[in-house]
Amino acid sequence: MEKHVKAPLTDEVAKSLKAGDYVYITGTIYTARDAAHQRINQALDQNQPLPIDMAHNIIYYMGPSPAREGRPIGSAGPTTASRMDKYAPRLLDLGLKGMIGKGKRSDTVKDAIVRNNAVYFAAVGGAGALLSKSIIASEVVAYDDLGTEAIRKLEVENFPVIVVVDSDGNNLYETAVQEYSSCFCNK
Repeated sequence: MEKHVKAPLTDEVAKSLKAGDYVYITGTIYTARDAAHQRINQALDQNQPLPIDMAHNIIYYMGPSPAREGRPIGSAGPTTASRMDKYAPRLLDLGLKGMIGKGKRSDTVKDAIVRNNAVYFAAVGGAGALLSKSIIASEVVAYDDLGTEAIRKLEVENFPVIVVVDSDGNNLYETAVQEYSSCFCNK
């Protein structure tokens, strides 16, 4: 099913998204990769304020290439999400509603998605130049010294993603394999 949603995500919208849905996000999302996640985790350990509020927000695991003239951002493809698995449950428990990346997630992350009525989206790897066309503004908001791994606030319009793990724990990577296998086993 195709859906258009506004970001940040409400609880109701996050709960309505199902594994396999094609989703177009419009609104504000944030970027953060390994180094930024490590700093966020350190801030939490030291009871320091976070640079962004996690509640209802979406984090895109992405580090962009330099912007071309006249564009807000360069190529903006997804990073492998499992690299953030050790940090994701804690952020989900703080109210994070969505994550965008590529690849599988650990069982611990999937449990945290269900526990917090959140969602994990996949963006198409290798399509960074195309994905950047849905980004209409980009601004570094924290950890500027990290370069491409700084936290950025992105304004997106019809940013294309697919729901991989929904708030009920359904996992597209598992169900798609089962469906594909059953197509060939019945012939």
